[in-house]
Amino acid sequence: MPILNKNKRVLGALLTFASLSMSGVSHAETLHFGEALTHQPPVAVSAILASPEAYLDKTVTIEGTVVGVCSMRGCWADIASDARFQKLRLKVQDGDMVFPMHAKGRKAIATGKLYAVHLSQAQTQRYLAALAKRNGEDFDPKTVTEGMAIYQVEPVAVDILD
Repeated sequence: MPILNKNKRVLGALLTFASLSMSGVSHAETLHFGEALTHQPPVAVSAILASPEAYLDKTVTIEGTVVGVCSMRGCWADIASDARFQKLRLKVQDGDMVFPMHAKGRKAIATGKLYAVHLSQAQTQRYLAALAKRNGEDFDPKTVTEGMAIYQVEPVAVDILD
C-alpha cells in the first residue's frame, strides 16, 4: 500500500505541474511599455520605407509582428508588417524599455518618432555583409559605392499583445 500512495502523490504532483505549465502557455499577457498608445491609425512599414522622407522626425504608429529582439539588453525590437523582409527597428536607450525575448512572434503596436541613422560607405559594406551572412547569401562589398540610411523608430509607447 505505501508504494501505491507514493505513486498517487507523484502522479498528482505531475498533473498539477502540467496544468500550471499549460495555463502559462495558453494565455500570455499584454506587455505595455512607456506612455499610453495614441489612437492614431497605424502606417504600414512598407509605406514608411517606400518614402521615409515623408515620415522623418514625425510621430508614427506601426503595427506588426515582433521578428527580432536584442538578446543583450532588450534595447531594440524589430517589427515587420505587410511586406516580406521589410521591418523597422524600435530602438531605445538601454534600460528605458526592456523588450523581452519572449515577445518574438507576438503582435506589437508602437508609437514613436521616425529617424534616420546615416552609415558611411564602409559601415554600409559591413552592415550589408552581416545581413547577407545571416541570410546565407553571397555579398561583394565592391558593389557598395556610397553610404546608406537605416530608419528606426524611437518609441514612446509600445504594446506587445498576447
